[in-house]
Amino acid sequence: RERERERERERERERLREMEETKSRFNRICVFCGSSSGKKASYQEAAVELGKELVERRIDLVYGGGSVGLMGLVSQAVHDGGRHVLGVIPRTLMPRELTGETVGEVRTVSDMHQRKAEMARQADAFIALPGGYGTLEELLEVITWAQLGIHRKPVGLLNVDGFYNSLLSFIDKAVDEGFISTTARQIIVSAPTAKQLVRQLEEYVPEQDEITSKLVWEEVDRINYVSEPRDVLAFD
Repeated sequence: RERERERERERERERLREMEETKSRFNRICVFCGSSSGKKASYQEAAVELGKELVERRIDLVYGGGSVGLMGLVSQAVHDGGRHVLGVIPRTLMPRELTGETVGEVRTVSDMHQRKAEMARQADAFIALPGGYGTLEELLEVITWAQLGIHRKPVGLLNVDGFYNSLLSFIDKAVDEGFISTTARQIIVSAPTAKQLVRQLEEYVPEQDEITSKLVWEEVDRINYVSEPRDVLAFD
């Protein structure tokens, strides 16, 4: 009987060790991704895998709202795991035929600029799944903000099946040609799986160029980093 109690105590200690290992320095991560699912099942699987990884590390989600495509898959996975989901949607995109049934909390804003600002304000880090023009635009903006010293939050690419290889090659070419500094190149963290990527983001230490480090941003709302008052909705 005593041995059984000792085994139970050991199991509890192991459980606590595992919890400590998965404890994250991030409270909430912003995920950029497509409102389409893509042609490969691996893209969809990666979105679900990322959602589960956030749940395992007890990280909440902020994203562009809606339940269609990869956006819907990652948000549903986080919601199903019991973590908070915050979707930020411009009023124009609110009709459910555009966004589908949204889970969690929804904040409506006036336009796309306010959407990006609100997501950035809420997040401790950023991850891009595969996506199109919108995903790239959101991703490159937060990278630029990091380059300018506006924020020091990690930015990650979930490079599923080499989806972002061409983009990374382009960025490396820009470094070689003198348009991007080697320090700015280090802003982007990439990995093929959610588990690897989140681990690398946890370990990320930002660097700044000498010129960038001298910039002083008195108020981040110069770029609408703090959004205007917005409507708040909640969905089960």
